[in-house]
Amino acid sequence: MMSEETGPLLVVYDDPSDQQSLSLDETGSTEESPDETRLSLDSSNDATPYIGQRFPTHDSAYDFYSEFAKRCGFSIRRHRTEGKDGIGKGLTRRYFVCHRAGNTPIKTPNENKPQRNRKSSRCGCQAYMRISKTMELGPPEWRVTGFANHHNHELLEPNQVRFLPAYRTISEIDKGRILMYAKSGISVPQMMRLMELEKGVEPGYLPFTEKDVRNLLQSFRKLDHEEESIDLLRMCRNIKEKDPNFKFEYVIDSNNRLENIAWSYASSIQAYETFGDAVVFDTTHRLTAFDMPLGIWVGINNYGLPCFLSCVLLREENLRSFTWALKAFMGFMNGKAPQTILTDQNVCLKDAIAMELPTTKHALCIWMIVAKFPSWFNAILGERYNEWKSEFCRLYNLESVEDFEIGWRDMVNSFGLHTNRHIANLYSLRSLWALPFLRSHFFAGMATIGQSKAINAFIQRFLSAQNRLAQFIEQVAVVVDFKDQAGEQQTMQQNLQNISLKTGAPMESHAATILTPFAFSKLQEQLVLAAHYASFQMDDGFLVRHHTKADGGRKVYWVPREGIVSCSCHQFEFSGILCRHALRVLSTGNCFQIPDSYLPVRWRRISMPSTKLLPSTTNDHAERIQLLQSMVTNLVTESSKSRERLDIATEQVSILLSRVREHPTSLPGSRDVSTIHRNL
Repeated sequence: MMSEETGPLLVVYDDPSDQQSLSLDETGSTEESPDETRLSLDSSNDATPYIGQRFPTHDSAYDFYSEFAKRCGFSIRRHRTEGKDGIGKGLTRRYFVCHRAGNTPIKTPNENKPQRNRKSSRCGCQAYMRISKTMELGPPEWRVTGFANHHNHELLEPNQVRFLPAYRTISEIDKGRILMYAKSGISVPQMMRLMELEKGVEPGYLPFTEKDVRNLLQSFRKLDHEEESIDLLRMCRNIKEKDPNFKFEYVIDSNNRLENIAWSYASSIQAYETFGDAVVFDTTHRLTAFDMPLGIWVGINNYGLPCFLSCVLLREENLRSFTWALKAFMGFMNGKAPQTILTDQNVCLKDAIAMELPTTKHALCIWMIVAKFPSWFNAILGERYNEWKSEFCRLYNLESVEDFEIGWRDMVNSFGLHTNRHIANLYSLRSLWALPFLRSHFFAGMATIGQSKAINAFIQRFLSAQNRLAQFIEQVAVVVDFKDQAGEQQTMQQNLQNISLKTGAPMESHAATILTPFAFSKLQEQLVLAAHYASFQMDDGFLVRHHTKADGGRKVYWVPREGIVSCSCHQFEFSGILCRHALRVLSTGNCFQIPDSYLPVRWRRISMPSTKLLPSTTNDHAERIQLLQSMVTNLVTESSKSRERLDIATEQVSILLSRVREHPTSLPGSRDVSTIHRNL
């Protein structure tokens, strides 16, 4: 101890756990010596603390040491204070230590209180600065009397140290803007992007994180959740009365508070019966007003348009909640599991899918991964970020696993990303997101970056400004109803397009009468490209390659009698559309129609009723609807053969549609959202 400080000392620890876990003896540190003392109250000229350095207050000493720590790659905290025993003596010595000083105390288990399994960063680091109060030169001041800067852990890089809690702060001005954004219904990620633009900083360089914003919003919330839950359940029951095919499930916790709720509409359940083979379960959003995790189920219909399937609000993002969400969804869809499911990277969700959907192929949404790239790689790669992103997209779209492995290794070497943890994590999960590993599974095109953007834009429609739970349910109902109508309009627009045949091949004209314009355009692309390929019959199939190539190619297996054709590129398995290689072999073999099994029902010209028929609906009514669907299909086919036919059909259908809408709806499954809203 300092020789000038005699008498008993009172020792107070800012963190009681440090009392036995951290030893700051005088040995092993730089100590004060009269010959080494330098007098300087202006610490701004000194980059490193030194013995004898003086400060007017202990707070100014703390601020100086904190700035030094930030430059070095660590943060500090107040460790303990010492003062003389006696009235008026006050504080005489303070210790500031590295944020990793001390060791984690052993907590006594409490059965009545849930334990949080958080890994501690403390590792017994001995770096510290000690200051002592002196009045030798008149006014009291604080002098550095001990300093050690030896750490037993790695120091962080400048672009990493800013994420330490000590350096993450939200100013009062920013707090006000965040609260304003929350009231406007803007999501937390959108808030972050807006504030980055306002402040002119690169993505990921704000002095706070999304987690800090969520914690702040949680402190703002003073709404009565029990009242909200009652309103929400009343809303669902009212919708159920108007639409018996509307389904919802919920869980109330032991405190009579809403824990989880999920719901789906009749049109969604009907769509899932045909288009539920591949789905997206997006859990990356939250209901801003409550910071509740929000899950939205989306599929792709036969016209390539996103379709809403279900929605779920959860209190927590854990295994129990996700398991409940999956069970509720399966209940809505009569126990029918999807072939494939795309989600964000979430360990609990991954485990829940493995348990509840064991036969479903689980993969990661590429757009959810790419959305994180700016915060992960922008600062590290700098001007080369766009170049790296282009290379990543090229690797993502490769066909061969071998080519991917070689390309990934070259990319890591080229951009110097050997030690980057995000790159290491992406590589460890490559079988869940990279197309070379997924092409043998059906994803209805949703795994491609282009279609992913369309689905993401569709999901954003459900995230508009809402401050109450019941209002959110209303908004989803309105959006679903609007998307149903918009989808019908887009479907009709596709059907009214004058389809242009490009190859003159019988296979093309045959497929044009069966597939939707969206699916046919995909097949037509492959038919056009097939003309540029040569096929060579082998002992066990065909080798197909581009006419300019002397080696390589794809292996096609064809059994004409059984109507079986398959290709090593796996495009049909992946998208439901035959590839150019298989089409080339079929053409060479004088096949004038694509086998029926390779024109999937999910891509055919079928119309989905806006609501599912009730079990009590008569068979006669169902048959009449099927007859009407057939007539509409024939009408579109005949009308598209000339401009005059198309004009007549469009005019007459518009008149007929107006007449139909003059009559009331009599089916109990019909949904009138405006009526529902007025009755609430």
